[in-house]
Formats: sequence, structure tokens, C-alpha cells
Amino acid sequence: MAQEQRRLAAIVAADVVGYSRLVGRDESGTVARLRKNRAERLDPVLARRGGRLVKLTGDGALIEFASAVEALSACIEFQQSMVEANIGVPTDSALLFRVGLHLGDLIVDGDDLYGDGVNVAARLEATAPPGGIVISRTVHESVAGRVKATLEDLGALELKNIERPVQAYVVKWDPGDWKTAAAAQPVQPGVEPPGSPGAPLLLPDKPSIAVLPFQNMSGDPEQEYFADGVAEDVLTTLSKIEELMVIARNSSFVFKGQSKDVREIGRILGVRYVLEGSVRKSGNRVRLTAQLIDSLDGSHVWADRFDGDLDDVFALQDRITQDIVSALEVRLTLGEQARVWLKRSGSPMVYEHFSKAQSYYNQFGKHTHAQAKEACERALAINPGYTPVLLFLGFTLVDQARFGWVADAAAAYKASLECADRALQADPESSEGYMIKGYACTFLRRHDEATEAGQKAIALSPSSGGAYHMAGMFYGYACDFRKAAAYEQQAQRLSPLSMPHSMVDEARVRFHLGEFVAARDISLRVLKTRKRWLTAQTTLVAALWSLGTEDEARSAAKELLVEHPNFSISRWALGLPYKREEYLEALIGPLRLAGLPD
Repeated sequence: MAQEQRRLAAIVAADVVGYSRLVGRDESGTVARLRKNRAERLDPVLARRGGRLVKLTGDGALIEFASAVEALSACIEFQQSMVEANIGVPTDSALLFRVGLHLGDLIVDGDDLYGDGVNVAARLEATAPPGGIVISRTVHESVAGRVKATLEDLGALELKNIERPVQAYVVKWDPGDWKTAAAAQPVQPGVEPPGSPGAPLLLPDKPSIAVLPFQNMSGDPEQEYFADGVAEDVLTTLSKIEELMVIARNSSFVFKGQSKDVREIGRILGVRYVLEGSVRKSGNRVRLTAQLIDSLDGSHVWADRFDGDLDDVFALQDRITQDIVSALEVRLTLGEQARVWLKRSGSPMVYEHFSKAQSYYNQFGKHTHAQAKEACERALAINPGYTPVLLFLGFTLVDQARFGWVADAAAAYKASLECADRALQADPESSEGYMIKGYACTFLRRHDEATEAGQKAIALSPSSGGAYHMAGMFYGYACDFRKAAAYEQQAQRLSPLSMPHSMVDEARVRFHLGEFVAARDISLRVLKTRKRWLTAQTTLVAALWSLGTEDEARSAAKELLVEHPNFSISRWALGLPYKREEYLEALIGPLRLAGLPD
């Protein structure tokens, strides 16, 4: 018996997204476009990068490379070239490919390849976003630092028929780094290179700023909470100023511990200015340093050092924010000055309890919400009027009521509204107080009160992504879908790197506006990183069914039941407080048709 031949190679698996749907609508046209793109875009890339086409699989291909670097470069060039191919093509008719790339041991059988390496590449391809690329850890180790791309960790993925979890990464790239025939062509509005970080965000017509996490210079890891709290409080204060656009914490704090160039951070977040600083605490003494940098050229606009006692930390923070406002030549009205420079009192321990509460809350479960509530209560025992903590406590209480995580839901709703009152007593112009009130009133089906509270929250914190998102949610359930969509989009602009809650709500709103393609695409973007998010899954099923892609809708419904085997439409619908019942029915009707249980 001949000995089995093996070799190590980079293997690419690719196929067309929604091929059956495209063929069903226009068989001859789709096949012709596929052949044209293989000949004009794929074959030249393979010739240039040394790839070998192992076989075609109808709508897909299996390709071998000797080098992982060349393989990934070829994948990016091909996907980039497909941007040109899709210019002028309606979104639901675009020819998009998913690509999976793995470096592993392959079984050679003549010109064909088999084995676990091929299977891993194929399974990774299935997880890739439309127009995107997902690679394995073995590829990551070979290409990191050698290809102009960002490799975002997706964690260890459980892949079908693959024995062990596979560490995977989604590839993002800047089109400017991959000049191809396609990249040289103007891209029509609304056509974004899939898999790329997207076109640079336009700078707003007012000063825009991102506050990065302050560096802990104390040498004590326990002081991280304190350093983060100082930066967050500066950010919160700046966000109250109408003449500034301030990026939300969830996006600016993504860069914690990174040594990324400030100019790149400004481009990614779409801001002109970046504030960075450090905190050193020794005994009762605190030293804060801060510098404001123009991200367009990396020049320093302002820098200073602030020293004081621990009890003076709030005054030191106010000095920083006042100096920033002066440096940016922002003029405040007398009323705005009184609101922005409101004197506070408290203890650095509040930050630690608050940070822990945030961490527990974001894990979003019955047990962790109980822990978040306890952490909030410990912070409020020190500073009863600290509105950010009251916000998280109020949200936690509403969640416990709406999800049935406490025995007395009515008492939890009442307690959440008391949190809103406490926040407004501590600061009559607290956006946090109105966000709590709107959240509770939405699920109590007091929609007029909720939307009014949302408007007040935005007016008081015009740069708060959270305020825009919550107002979008309030208006969505109040069935004013256009206003809801506008607010959710603004929330995402203020937090461009981390606003999945806003995206989920926007997807549902787009569905009700009849924008089924947008609802589908946004849901898929969320599920790429949060595959168990039930709202995204249900919206995806409804959108797919409404688009006429019934097989895909049934498949998505089956995936939902794998993640949530006890799901029922009726139980899930109880948690959706629509003002008008017909919109709830419009959403759940397609779920029934797709096979989800009542």
C-alpha cells in the first residue's frame, strides 16, 4: 500500500453568500457574474501570489498556498477587488464572498487535498462576515506584524465536526494599504468594503474629543480603578458640554494598554482631539498629568500637571476639564457653567465599587445582576448622590423586574423610579436620572413619559452615546421608528467601536420601517461577536423571512433553538412593550412561519 502523502500548507476556503437565493432570482446572470469575477479578479490574484486552485465547488473554491503571508495577502486583495465589482449593484444582489484561512497538515491525493486542515478552513469560512475573512491561530502566528491588517480576536470557536475549539481572528484592513484596480475606483455612497474598518468617519462641525484611559503610575495594580475613575469622570463632565462632541467610554477605553499612535486613534474614532494622561497616588497625595493632542498632526494643544490631596481629586479633575474647554475656545453660558462645574464630594472607593458594578452588569445574568446591585449599594453607602452609580442601580432594578429575576417586579420598578428621583435630587439636571426614568417607564408601558425623559437626557448630555441609545429604545417601543433610528445612529457615532445594544435596537427598528436588508445586515454584524444575542437572532429570522429567503430564515431559526432550546415566541413577546400591538404581531408573525415554537 502506498504511503499516505502529507504536506503543510495554507488552505483557503471561499464561497458566495446567499448563492441559492441569487440563483433563484437570476440563474444565468448570477452564474455569468461568478465566472467573470473568477477570471478577472481571482485568477490574477492567485497568479500574483502563488496560489493553486485545488478545486471549484459550485459557488466556492478551495485554494492552496505555500505561504500563509501570501495566502492572507491574496485573500485581502481579492475581497478588496470585489468592492469594485459590486459598485452600483443593489445590496441584496451583490456578489459577496466569505473566506476562511487555515495553516495545517493536509492529505495529498493527486491534485486534490483532504484532511482536518481543509475541514477547519471550510468551517472558518462559514463564520466569516459577508465580504470578510476569518483566520485560525496558526495563520495568526505566521502573519502577525507581516501583513498590513488588524487581526481581531474572536475567541475559541466551537466549529461543527471539529473536535477541539479553534482560536479564530477576523481580518480588518485599510483600503488605502491595498491599492488594487478596485481600490482606485470611486466607491458609491453606502458601499463599504466588507471586512475593512470602514471609511474614515467625518469630523463634526464642532470640537470633537476622545478621552483615553489614564495610565496608572502608582505601581499598584489595585489603583487601576482609581485611574480609570479619574478619566471617566473627566469624560462625563466634558460630555455635558453642548459645544463638544465626546466619544463614549465604551469606545475610547478600548485602547487601554495599547501603544497605538494618537493620529490613528483619532482616525478610527473620528475625532480631532485626544486627551491622554496619567495618575500617581502615594498616600494621601495625588498627581495628575494630562495632555491634549491634535490627532491630525500629532501636535500638543495643551499639557499640564496637577498636584493635590486625595480629598481634592474632584477639584483637580474640574481644573483639567476647564483648561480643555479654554484650550478649545469653547464658551459656556452661565447656566451651563453651573451645571458642568457642579461640585461633588466622595471617595476614590466609589470608583472601585462602581467599576465592579459595571463589570457585573455587563455580564447580564440573574446572578451577576444581583452582584451589580450589591456593588452599587456599597458605592452609594459612601456617596448617596453619585449619579453614575444611581444609573446602574436603576437599570439593574428594571432588568431584574422585566426578566423576572426578582419575586416582586412591582417593587423593583418602584425602587428604580426612586433611583431616578434620587439622581435628580442630587443634580436637578442629571441626564442619568432621566435615563433611569425613561427605562422604567418604557417597560411599565408609560410611553409618553419615557420619550419625554429621553429628550431631556439628550438635552442635558448632548455627547452621551448612552442617552441617545436609551432615547432610541424609548421611541422604538413607542412606535416612532424614524426618530428611534436617527437616535441609534447618533449613539453609534458617539461610540463607534462598541455599541452593540444600539445596533440591536436599530436592526429591529429597520425591520419595522420595512428596511429588511438593513435589519438583516445589522443583526449579522451583532451576531458575529455576540452569537447568542436573542434579539439579534429573532430580528434576523424575521428579516430573512420578509426578504423571501425562507430557507435561510428556517436555518437561522434552527440556530436560535440550538442556542436557546427553551425559546417560545409567546414568552419572549411578553418582554416587548410595544405601544401598538400590530407592530409586535408584525415581528412575531415571521417567527412562527419560520418554524419557531409558540
